[in-house]
Amino acid sequence: MGGKNRDGGSGFVRVQKNRAYFSRYQVKFRRRREGRTDYRQRKRLCAQDKNKYQAPKYRFVVRFTNRQVICQVAYALVDGDRVLAQASSIELPRYGLPVGLKNYAAAYCTGLLCARRLLQKLGLDDIYEGNTEVDGEIVSTDHDNKKYFVEEVNDDKRPFRCFLDVGCKATTTGCRIFGALKGGADGGLDIPHSEKRFPGYDRDAKEYDAEMHKERIFGGHVGEYMEYLDEEDNQKYQEHFRLFIAAGVDADGLEELYESVHEKIREDPSASAKKDHSPDKAFKRKSKLTLDERKARVQAKKDAKIAELEAEDDEE
Repeated sequence: MGGKNRDGGSGFVRVQKNRAYFSRYQVKFRRRREGRTDYRQRKRLCAQDKNKYQAPKYRFVVRFTNRQVICQVAYALVDGDRVLAQASSIELPRYGLPVGLKNYAAAYCTGLLCARRLLQKLGLDDIYEGNTEVDGEIVSTDHDNKKYFVEEVNDDKRPFRCFLDVGCKATTTGCRIFGALKGGADGGLDIPHSEKRFPGYDRDAKEYDAEMHKERIFGGHVGEYMEYLDEEDNQKYQEHFRLFIAAGVDADGLEELYESVHEKIREDPSASAKKDHSPDKAFKRKSKLTLDERKARVQAKKDAKIAELEAEDDEE
């Protein structure tokens, strides 16, 4: 029925879950029960200041599936969310990255693609180019007593500000979510952040090694593991990195590969044209039987069974 709670000074007291408890019990929201939405976090990300007159509060949403990274810039309305721009790592083969679509470097590329695509849509891509030289450092500037996470603020058009939405993912130091965040920030979006969760930050010494973060952005950790496996266990290397080997990607060429991907994303971040889908019209579903047809079908089965039983009786 119930667990045990410690009461101040009186030992353990059994919690009685009686009729009064259950009559007042309120079921949590469905997406909370499924573990899909943190409503405490969402309320703070969506609620806008009253003096901003219903101006939407934009979120930079990052999600990981089993096969890809998804980045979106969205805002909330009463009847649901609206997405301004979206990018997925399954688009990266178009830019020359055929494999490794879920690691830290791919998350950075996806965040960069989403940022450039959004700014191109809003006509801000020429004003806010972002950080073209990837060095792992945090870019920020002060303008009118406010801090912006871009290199320079234009007087006529302010940078596009959005806030990182991590969902239910644990925000540990070095998490891939922050790779997408860094990609979005380097792409020209104004996303408030600090270096405390980036790879290379030492919490004890309170120091940030930007070179380590840069190495992670260009897939240095993947290259090191490829070289290690190739030397220590070549069979496992052949199995684990078979797609890399088939695509002709080796450990030494990873940095150049990611540099070329970044350049191609900046050249053309627009989404690919949708392919026309023509369904196969040769296939047709069987039409549903009417009530009379269903009754006749059942009666035919009964008659066949009766005839079978009568034939058995005649044989005996």
